[in-house]
Parts: sequence; structure tokens; C-alpha cells
Amino acid sequence: MEKKEPFVIGPDGSALTIKDLPPASTKRWVIRRKAEVVAAVRGGLLSLESACQRYNLTSEEYASWEKAIDRHGMQGLRATRIQQYR
Repeated sequence: MEKKEPFVIGPDGSALTIKDLPPASTKRWVIRRKAEVVAAVRGGLLSLESACQRYNLTSEEYASWEKAIDRHGMQGLRATRIQQYR
């Protein structure tokens, strides 16, 4: 019997495994990559400590990603905010 690789449900609703995560060398953090890391940590695929170590993140930076998703969904992860002018 084949052993299944552990997975979590990613931000787009598909299965996300360790090998599907952004590479450890990631420097450009687009919305999707941030959301994948948050999904992996929340789903238990990676611990917070291992995610921070793997991606050279501070726990505060990771926490800000989680907070942004909780408050505004994936669009909350946008690096630049669009200012509204009156």
C-alpha cells in the first residue's frame, strides 16, 4: 500500500504538499506564495518555527500575513495598499 504524502488545502482549494510550497530561496513574495505558507502552517504541514527558518521570516512578519488574511482575505496580503483619494 502506497503511503500518501501529507497535505493541506491551499488558498485556491487544491491539495498543497511540502513540495508544492514556495522554494526556500523565495525573495519575491506574491500574494499566492504568502497564502500558501499561511495555509501550510495553519494546517500543520509546517510549524511556525520551521516556516520562519525556511523562509527567513520573523514571527512578526508571519503573524502580519495571518492577520491580513483574517481581516481582508488574500487581497489583504497585497504588498502595497491602494490609497483612496476623496
